[in-house]
Amino acid sequence: MKTIDKLKLKMLRVAYKTQSHYVHIGSCLSCFDILFQTLIYEMKPYDKFILSKGHAALALYVILNHQKKISDEILDTYLQSGSPLGIHPPSCFPQEIPLATGSLGHGLSFACGLSKGYFLQKKKPSPTVYCVMSDGECNEGSVWEAAQFASQHKLKNLVAIIDKNNFQAFGKTKDVLGEAANKEKWQAFGFNVFECDGHSLSDLGKAFGKINRIKNNKPNLIIANTIRGKGIKSIEGKLLSNYVPVTADMI
Repeated sequence: MKTIDKLKLKMLRVAYKTQSHYVHIGSCLSCFDILFQTLIYEMKPYDKFILSKGHAALALYVILNHQKKISDEILDTYLQSGSPLGIHPPSCFPQEIPLATGSLGHGLSFACGLSKGYFLQKKKPSPTVYCVMSDGECNEGSVWEAAQFASQHKLKNLVAIIDKNNFQAFGKTKDVLGEAANKEKWQAFGFNVFECDGHSLSDLGKAFGKINRIKNNKPNLIIANTIRGKGIKSIEGKLLSNYVPVTADMI
């Protein structure tokens, strides 16, 4: 079994232990490949990562555990009373989790602040700031204010990735406020934009490779097309995927 599949299975087992409806397993599965590619293969030790879609925190915890940045003992306390690992990312791991997220729409603004700060510090090599967002959170006005800031300040060391699974909390994204995670809109805000299959590490790697070869001063965006609940047929592409406890059958 591939490492990434072992980690997904580990995530399901951690979630199963809690029997919680609030693990957001659908969103964890839609972005797991994105997080794995970014954290394992793309990031340098001095780079920073922001999980703006904080409800997918369990996916982040499991990958950080694989990297030995969260211990097995701490991961085993997930959602238990007194545990640092809640439904949303905490602020008690400042190196690995620079921002406690959960209220959607804030991550990109924070990522822009980090990116601008690194430019002002003139760090060499300049760290890259990666920010994973949901397509639903692109409804938030703060996202577009941050996008305008990134373009105006030429934050070429910013890489935003949208997990485009076409759902938000209570409906399909296109039916709520329309399609906000599309190439034309982000290009209009001054971003280099690439689309890929968010469940293909190869495709994700190619998209990151294109960004690495660009020589302009624009911020960067990858629109990763995904399926909520990917890998579990009973919840794949369904609204309920975010609000069901993991069962033995799913594992």
